[in-house]
Amino acid sequence: MNKMKVFLVDDHEMVRLGLKTYLMLDSEIDVLGEASGGHDALNKLEAMEDNLPDVVLMDLMMPDMDGVETTSRLIARYPQLRIVMLTSFMEDEQVVSAIQAGAVSYVLKTISAEELCYAIRGAYRGMPVMSGEVSQALTRGLRKRAAEPEHDGLTEREKEVLLLIADGKTNKDIADELHISIKTVKTHVSNLLMKCELQDRTQLAVFAHRKGWA
Repeated sequence: MNKMKVFLVDDHEMVRLGLKTYLMLDSEIDVLGEASGGHDALNKLEAMEDNLPDVVLMDLMMPDMDGVETTSRLIARYPQLRIVMLTSFMEDEQVVSAIQAGAVSYVLKTISAEELCYAIRGAYRGMPVMSGEVSQALTRGLRKRAAEPEHDGLTEREKEVLLLIADGKTNKDIADELHISIKTVKTHVSNLLMKCELQDRTQLAVFAHRKGWA
């Protein structure tokens, strides 16, 4: 039987060491590699494209790039990856964002080694695994989002621009596609940054994906 190939992403070395120690005891799991953060994970997996892992254990809160954004970028590149969010945090919004970014499961670092291996096996088979607490947080988060204004006060044109930004379009691309001037596009981008309380286009793209609009 082929072993399940697992990759670890966590900014704490001791956490990665502990996870490897646990997982190496399971004869069906092979820890293929590890990364100390989001950017590190993107770079290392790009170098491993001929031998990608089956399952990625992803930390949520990391300083360079959080687990949600890292998950979103990895799934965009490698849609076959199964990502398990492994974290100490369980805020409603965090759970929803992680699942919408593409994580198969969301589990807490307080679980046992046996439970973690069960979550890995579930992810390998495409089966979501989460505790009752996490399921409740997901339900609450989805209800909160459903109660929010659909576009957070954005006009239809602003949302069109936002979706094109999320698609990686430049100002010129957007102007050509919407048949408006580049100056008008810049005005829409400025309004989007102000309304969404964000700093740059990358944050706008991530915002659109987290909202499920892109």
